[in-house]
Amino acid sequence: MQIVRGVLLALFTTGPALAQDISADEGRDLYRTYCWQCHGFEATGDGPMAEMLAIRTPDLTKLAGGNDGVFPTDRIAEQIDGRSQLLAHGGEMPIFGAVFETDQQIALALPNGQPMMVGLPLANLLAFLETIQAD
Repeated sequence: MQIVRGVLLALFTTGPALAQDISADEGRDLYRTYCWQCHGFEATGDGPMAEMLAIRTPDLTKLAGGNDGVFPTDRIAEQIDGRSQLLAHGGEMPIFGAVFETDQQIALALPNGQPMMVGLPLANLLAFLETIQAD
């Protein structure tokens, strides 16, 4: 498994999850199950539910581009898991927020070198999102 730009390098784990357990392929599967309806199949913000939301659904392929070319791991993780309240999500991701909660925690290395603990499913989703960033 290769993770683009190495941002999602696992530093240490609690529980049985290991760095090699992070899978962008599993993250893609999670995205296609839970996220595409709003964010679109290609993650460009044009999902069939997007027009029903009060705010514009972001193009997830441009997250790094809007952050000086660095994938904003911490900001995106916090929006997905509810640490940072997001109006459209109503806190954690609606209905399926529990999918990203798990006892398998992984410490991700943030661009500033600090670790951030997230559940393995969220680490997988972040790995996928990082792989789809447009140049």
